[in-house]
Amino acid sequence: PLNAYLRAMRLERWPRSTAIFAGTAALYFLRRDIFGGLGIIEIAARLAGSFLVTWFISTANYIINEVADAPFDIHHPTKRNRPLVKGEVRTKPLLAWAVVLGVPSFLVAGIFFSREFLFSLLALLAAGFIYNIKPVRTKDVPFIDAVSESMNNPIRFLIGWYAFPVRMFPPWSLLIAWWAFGNFLMIAKRLSEFRFLKERAADYRASLKRYTMHSLVLGMAVSAAVFFLGYFYFAVSCRLQLFILISPLLAFYFYLFFRKTLHETEVMEEPERLLGRPKFALYTVFLFLLYLAAVFLDKIGR
Repeated sequence: PLNAYLRAMRLERWPRSTAIFAGTAALYFLRRDIFGGLGIIEIAARLAGSFLVTWFISTANYIINEVADAPFDIHHPTKRNRPLVKGEVRTKPLLAWAVVLGVPSFLVAGIFFSREFLFSLLALLAAGFIYNIKPVRTKDVPFIDAVSESMNNPIRFLIGWYAFPVRMFPPWSLLIAWWAFGNFLMIAKRLSEFRFLKERAADYRASLKRYTMHSLVLGMAVSAAVFFLGYFYFAVSCRLQLFILISPLLAFYFYLFFRKTLHETEVMEEPERLLGRPKFALYTVFLFLLYLAAVFLDKIGR
């Protein structure tokens, strides 16, 4: 049934593709002049188009993941219910959907966007192949699995950055910080799986057999430290007072993720599902509005 194929494509994960808007916001903050010559309609079209092609390529990657992980998902308490594992969909038609989504996305990127945008979109697809498919399959290597999966964060940042006519490369400090935040979340996910899958962990994910509780907690701490190193380097070098003032609230946000990971009573499949909880979602919206205000009110070098 069509519904099973739609579930296998994991369309509900579209919020991850909104990460591209962090790149657009950074570009607007650093090079506001670029947007001066663009009309509202063109800006909206670029935002919508870049989001859609990113979502479609991300969906193609989820399809690849569905196929590559089917033999392992059977050992997971919830992922064993995925459509391909349960035999509700067939592999070839599912992969055909990946082609149907991917080819038009690259055509749109090549025709309406820059070469840098197209390369960033290709990098997003390549990251999915590297993460999921042998002989590389970084998913099976401890810590490299989280590092490579979280590379989607800076890649999406670049997609949002190059959605507009710009040649300059974004600040490395922002890319590193955005990657480290993703790495923090991905290690949190592995810590959750390690805690609850226990003896079944290695059957589900090969890398989990070589993790320890200590190494995973340390990995989260290091990722958070790298994030704030990049964050403060950018904020201090640009003399961004509001970004510095907001930082304690951001640190508390990291603490909430850390605490949830260590106190959850079930496997935390995807970190963003925490947004389904009213208090956590409210705090996320509160932080978002603060940073949105900072983008418009703070000025470089003030």
